[in-house]
This record gives sequence, C-alpha cells and structure tokens, in this order.
Amino acid sequence: MPLEALIFDVDGTLAETEETHREALNATFADFGLPWSWDQPTYRRLLRVMGGKERLRHFIEHDRPQKGGEALAALPELHAAKNERYAALVAGGGVRLRPGVERLIREARAEGLRLAIATTTSLANVEALLAATLGPDGRGMFEAVATGDAVASKKPAPDVFELAVRLLRVDQSHAIAFEDTVYGLRAATAAGLKSVVTPSFYTDDQDFSGAAAVFDTLGDPGRPARHISGAGAGETMVTVPFLRTLAP
Repeated sequence: MPLEALIFDVDGTLAETEETHREALNATFADFGLPWSWDQPTYRRLLRVMGGKERLRHFIEHDRPQKGGEALAALPELHAAKNERYAALVAGGGVRLRPGVERLIREARAEGLRLAIATTTSLANVEALLAATLGPDGRGMFEAVATGDAVASKKPAPDVFELAVRLLRVDQSHAIAFEDTVYGLRAATAAGLKSVVTPSFYTDDQDFSGAAAVFDTLGDPGRPARHISGAGAGETMVTVPFLRTLAP
C-alpha cells in the first residue's frame, strides 16, 4: 500500500513555537493584571497538559495562584488575548520553521503526496504560523487542518489524527504523522499511524519508543539531521523516498 499523505503537528514540530507562546502568555498575564510569570521549568511542567485553555485552567486549579478566580472567570478572553499577541509575534518574524520542514513539505507536494495538519492549537494560531513562514499560500499547501477545538478529546487521544485522516479520505496505513511529543506520538499510534518524531526544546527528555523513526530535525542540505532511534540510521535528511520505506 503506497504512501499517500503526511500529517504534521504544529507547535514544536513545524517550528519551535513554545517560547513564543510563553512570551505571549506572560505579556498577557501582565495586561490582565495577573501577578504570574511562567519560567521555563514551569512551562515544561504545564506542557504535559494538552491545549492552551486546558493548560491555563490546570494551572489555576492546581497551582492556586493569586487572582486565580478572576482569571478563571475571564478564561476565554484571556486565552483569546494571548492568541492575538502570539499571532502578532509570529507575524513580526519571531518564529522560523525547523530545519527540513519547508524542504520536505515542498518535496512531498512535488511528489503528489497530500498534506494535513493535526494539532491541539487553534486554527488562528495555525494560520498565523503558516502565513508567516510559508507565505500567503502556506495554508493552501495543506489539504486538511484538524485542530483541537474541532474534536471531543485532545492528544494523547487519537481524535485529531482520526479527523485529519477522515478529511483527507485516506486509510491511516497510507499516511505518516510527524510529532515532537510523546503525547502526540501516543495519539498518532492510537489512530493507527506510523510516526516520525523530531523532539523539540521542551520534549527532548521524553520517551519516543514506538516511533517509526526519531531524528533531531528533518535535515537540510548543509544542516544534516542526526538519527536518534528507529529506522533511518545513516540518513542525513528525512526525504520522501525514505518515508516510502516506512509505509507497509
């Protein structure tokens, strides 16, 4: 059965976005008069909770910060303001695609593969990133975009990957997922997808056993990928021919 589609996670996979999300969050906290500031260890811990609104709610309910009740009552407004600030930071050039991402996207399209996104982040955040990094036609490169707001359960539940597969109208055995977290890997696996994992800044300590292949990046000419585990030992770039070897 031939490879037909590639399905990409967004935050940490397409780009190292999490520090930009953290910057946007801390600035929004200040705007709302909240005496909070998430440092990197705090954010790493909170990233175990999938979804921006869910992460904020978890912090309020479990860390019990000052003014938590006020923030909980204004959670939709707080999250929307954070997303607006994030989009502005991205539009200002604050985020770049990880090595090999744009190369593989364009290579896959040239080879006739179909592309989709499966993410817990919002559609607005996805569109902001694609426009800023791939240009005005970036969104159009992906036939389907499945987001956390469109499914009942977020990763590690398989819902968002299952939605992407349905939107593409392909069999899951004909597609490969790209992830950077163990939660995304579990979600893709539960949806019947093989996965290529490129750990990101906040996920390099996670266990990716079960992935079809793990590399530090997807690799570019002059910026070779480092193979970590699984298939692909000796490969310096994740390419369409290599991905075809992973398909059953």
